[in-house]
Amino acid sequence: MVPLWKAVLSESLLGSLASYQAPNASIRLFILAAGVSSSLLVQTVTWWSGNSLQRFIRIWGFMLGKIMLLVLRIWYTSLNPVWSSQAANTVILIIGFIAAAERIYAGGDKRKQEANKTGNAIRETVSHPHWLLSGIAFGSLMFLTLWIFGEVSLISRWAVSGHPHTGPDPNPYGGTVLLGLAHGLMLSFWSWSSVISFAWFLVGLASSTGLLYLHTWSAAVAGNILAVFTMCVWPQLAGRFVSCLHPGKAMSTAMFAYVLELFFCVWCTAYKFVPGGVYTRESSHLLLGFIMLCIGVDFLTGPKKDLSSIFEVKSNQKPLFKRSKNYIKLLLWLFVGVGLLGLGLRYKTYQKKLGQGVPKRDFSAMIWPFRFAYDNEGWSNLEGSANLLDQTDADFITVIESDASKPFIGNNDPTMWLGERLGFYTDFGPSTRDHTWGIMALSRYPIVKSTHHLLPSPEGEIAPAISMTVNFTGKLVDFVVAHFGNEEEDLDRKLQAIAVSNLLKTSSKQVVFLGYITSAPGSRDYTELIENGNVKDIDSTDHDRWCSYIMYRGVIRLGYARISHAGLSDSEVQMAKFRIPDHLDSYADNDRIVTDPSQVPEDIHFNPRFGSYKDGHNYEQIHHFHMSTPKYFKQKN
Repeated sequence: MVPLWKAVLSESLLGSLASYQAPNASIRLFILAAGVSSSLLVQTVTWWSGNSLQRFIRIWGFMLGKIMLLVLRIWYTSLNPVWSSQAANTVILIIGFIAAAERIYAGGDKRKQEANKTGNAIRETVSHPHWLLSGIAFGSLMFLTLWIFGEVSLISRWAVSGHPHTGPDPNPYGGTVLLGLAHGLMLSFWSWSSVISFAWFLVGLASSTGLLYLHTWSAAVAGNILAVFTMCVWPQLAGRFVSCLHPGKAMSTAMFAYVLELFFCVWCTAYKFVPGGVYTRESSHLLLGFIMLCIGVDFLTGPKKDLSSIFEVKSNQKPLFKRSKNYIKLLLWLFVGVGLLGLGLRYKTYQKKLGQGVPKRDFSAMIWPFRFAYDNEGWSNLEGSANLLDQTDADFITVIESDASKPFIGNNDPTMWLGERLGFYTDFGPSTRDHTWGIMALSRYPIVKSTHHLLPSPEGEIAPAISMTVNFTGKLVDFVVAHFGNEEEDLDRKLQAIAVSNLLKTSSKQVVFLGYITSAPGSRDYTELIENGNVKDIDSTDHDRWCSYIMYRGVIRLGYARISHAGLSDSEVQMAKFRIPDHLDSYADNDRIVTDPSQVPEDIHFNPRFGSYKDGHNYEQIHHFHMSTPKYFKQKN
């Protein structure tokens, strides 16, 4: 008879995977929570039962599983296939069901024998009573691995800067992170003296500092060294963790530390919206320092041995351990090879897509707050976002709230994903370590140069901006994109408007502004941009706006449209069409508004896929023109 608790736990664990297919976010959250709880119970029982060889293989299986997940995310362009693909989720669910069924029903007698040996499992290891220290250290190591190495593009996004000196691009240089993690695991097979261990910890500490404070390539090199250090200490800290005499206390402590550090990470960026946020504002350095301290104490006070040596190996088991190590190394490098192949194929495909923009003097620009690609039902929908962006035929796109390179948002890279999917040049915007919610730029044409800005934000959330120059096949146009703070932060918005107006003022004679400024038309901040920034509103007659604005100077306006979000975000798309004048000193802007598309040339029409002119809001769940658009501009007769 199969024990009821095993069946219940296994079904709950599988349910966490199946939660992706739940009908709504509330049910998904409930099922996922139950599944995570069950998986931790199963993991605790698995790691603290069985003989030494079994436990050794299980722990290494867990670590290799992390490498395999990174490889899968490479092939899915930074997304976790379990949470982003219905087909992948179904396949993994089936595999999980088969494995769980085999574990429950097969080998009943064997399980009884193993259960009799379970009481001796901990005694087969070099046991210790320090569950509190080991639990905190292991939980911190788990969080560090997720936070910085949960996806191979993250290091690049911590180190990123403006064009042309952006630092290493996540594809293909994410491969160096994968190699660093693999080499760290290989180093873990060595035994270390106390002096070498201390020196190695200092190297790890220095590399974490470098990742925080250095820039571009220097920060990336520091991040890769930290990758080697992190995976090098994994087997030792995991072995010390499962050697604790109190499994329940150790695992509970580890998960408490993990969750506490995750919340602190949230508080560092979302400080304006959480209690006590004033004390954690932009404090990632404190979090990383605490994590490294916890890891270092456990690393330096524990046995300086590889994982197999932590278990008391009988002489007749040593050949089995040696053979297992060889298989582990073989699997590790097989995973790495598959990952590098995926990066290479993606890079080759992406390079073929770039530079496909045809020479022209008309271009379109759009702005969209897409909330990290989560729709209004709480589902990640990058594919839907890409389809919408593609259908607009925009040549230049800025996306607000785009930095999902955080563990509490998804640890993925929408900028890279959209760039590769659409074949656009990309600018990530201010780095992940700058504690903004992100702002990205996508361009069909090459980005000549760009500068990332953190706008003055003394009271509220950090406001990001980018100033850049795009080469429209020989014609250079400047763009300034920005995301202002919240309406409640009056001082912040005032200072941010002044800073952006100065950027506009010092830009070239041809500049387009795309911004999310949380102010009404005619307000103080709006006037600051128009007057001191020396730009014009794309449609000064549109008084029903609040957040998104398009302004320009030195180009000719051709069209203006607002497209409903259809539940894909909580904000609409705004876009405009412009013409680059042949002679900057002698051109006339279009000053007449028309709503009949037949009055303007067909080549400047917006995509009819979004319908036709519509007054007021569009409440249907389809992307459609609304708010008295589209409008076109022509000269008065």
